[in-house]
Amino acid sequence: MKIRAARSDDLDAIKALLAESGLPNSDVTGDLLFDFAVAEDADGSVVGSVGLERFGTNALLRSLAVAQPARNDGLGGRMLAHAEDRAHASGILELWLLTTTALEFFQRKGYVDVGRSSAPVEIHATRQFAQLCPATAVCMRKTLSP
Repeated sequence: MKIRAARSDDLDAIKALLAESGLPNSDVTGDLLFDFAVAEDADGSVVGSVGLERFGTNALLRSLAVAQPARNDGLGGRMLAHAEDRAHASGILELWLLTTTALEFFQRKGYVDVGRSSAPVEIHATRQFAQLCPATAVCMRKTLSP
């Protein structure tokens, strides 16, 4: 699998992957793709996605999804590491996320469960926090080494 920066022509494939994975996609637009990465298989099909929404030294990690046939091979972890490396290289100090299904995965990757109210106001104002993710979603944070 090859991980690369998302392009505008990946938008439909990313949205389809997110829908297949039960993740919100209505707010994923071409403008947001600047900080997205995709994984493609040998045929060039998009089989993974991950994105960042940046706010100063904080970012919302979002849209981490792997297509069913590509699961259980470590691709999710590689996609996450790619996003974290990109965030770190650009000066992001904290990553935030909401999850309803992947709590243990993110805990194994160093994320900690925190109250939603502890997230920065800019993160709270995203559509992910304010509208799209249910109130039952767990809020998590990871501090990146400076």
